[in-house]
Amino acid sequence: MYISARSDYALRAMLAVAAGGDGGTTRPDDGGRPDGAGELVKAASLARTQGIPLSFLQGILLDLRRAGLLHSHRGTEGGYALTRPASQISVGDVLRAVAGSLTTVRGLPAEDAGYHGVAAGLRDVWLAVDGAIAVVVDRTTLTDLLIRQEQAPAR
Repeated sequence: MYISARSDYALRAMLAVAAGGDGGTTRPDDGGRPDGAGELVKAASLARTQGIPLSFLQGILLDLRRAGLLHSHRGTEGGYALTRPASQISVGDVLRAVAGSLTTVRGLPAEDAGYHGVAAGLRDVWLAVDGAIAVVVDRTTLTDLLIRQEQAPAR
């Protein structure tokens, strides 16, 4: 599994939105819903606090919105919010939204890898690796990561 800058930035942005934009205060179960239960976070604020180039971040936020993970609201009071509680959004959801497959083989999803002859068993290995990664990333939610951050000793 290769974690691209795009995937890393997407996870950091989602965590910051879940935490209210400042990356420090957790609100793990309000989901940042656009119905007023959570505050909207501006893209410029996310870019600044997370050290992500704004132009790159805007494309990532668009992918996250298209995947149904973020809601956007336009205007001077606009910004981004989670579409559901952070406890219901997994790391796997975010990775798939911006990268497609969790595991690729020569740029293709693991399930599309094809071999013949002595290498025929490799496809099964890549599928097992993909399955093992899916178990970890699909079990880990944004809330889990925010709670770990709160519990981590100060560095």
